[in-house]
Amino acid sequence: MLQRIFLLGLFAAALFSASAWAITPQEKMKTCEFGAEDQKLTGAARKSFISKCMAQGDAPGPKTASKKPKTTQPQ
Repeated sequence: MLQRIFLLGLFAAALFSASAWAITPQEKMKTCEFGAEDQKLTGAARKSFISKCMAQGDAPGPKTASKKPKTTQPQ
């Protein structure tokens, strides 16, 4: 019974905090413009980049593999 109450509370907390993670269209536009400026795009290329950027979902980008030094283990 205690588990159900805990899970219900956890679900409610996640539900009400979901709006805090939402990104507004204005914030997304700023991010897309920053990406275009970073790549030094102008004219039609900039317009194309921003329209593709705005059309994408709000999911985080793919994680890049970090380069970790190879360790050797004694045998």
